[in-house]
Amino acid sequence: MKVGTDGLLLGAWADGGGLILDIGTGTGLIALMMAQRFSGAIVDAIDIDPDAALQAKENVEDSPFADRVTVMCTSLQEFDIAKRYDAIVCNPPYFTQSLLPPDSKRTLARHAVALPFDELFRHSRRFLANGGVFSIIVPFDLESKIMVSAAVNGFFLVRRCTVSTTPSKSPRRLLMAFALAPQPVNDERGTIHASNSEYSEWYKKLTCDFLLKF
Repeated sequence: MKVGTDGLLLGAWADGGGLILDIGTGTGLIALMMAQRFSGAIVDAIDIDPDAALQAKENVEDSPFADRVTVMCTSLQEFDIAKRYDAIVCNPPYFTQSLLPPDSKRTLARHAVALPFDELFRHSRRFLANGGVFSIIVPFDLESKIMVSAAVNGFFLVRRCTVSTTPSKSPRRLLMAFALAPQPVNDERGTIHASNSEYSEWYKKLTCDFLLKF
């Protein structure tokens, strides 16, 4: 699973802090984006797949942020560290009912078989500091499932952004941020393209620090 739009959106949108955890880091994209956005932040990145963790480590070593980003090969369920993070970010596996692909690594990356939403929220709560924010990106039609898992585990929605491909299309993705105490919800909307061929001003402004050109 290489660099994709979901990871780029989350890495550019999510709240940060001095200590950040990236769950399911893959290539390390989001961890590196958070390190770039939040100067001085310490970022821990975990992934259950050894090959993904190795690639993320290589990408981190080749970046300007190697002294601030640590990659570890572990599942969230087995992650055991005496830290509380100001921000947790996750581009989670989300296919729950579709047929599993034959490639096992693609299965882990895309299907919620190793990290169901309930477990994602339950274990993330162990590591989120009071006042911290947990941010994710999911398909728009999974909002109700996410909200149930969040509520059961004591999370409150504090920020929400619906993302459409173009202004005329229905939302495809949902960026969500949760905290451990209720707050007014900041509701946002964005589109990736202003037309079928041009990026929107919202997308350009959000991602301009990470793309070479539009």
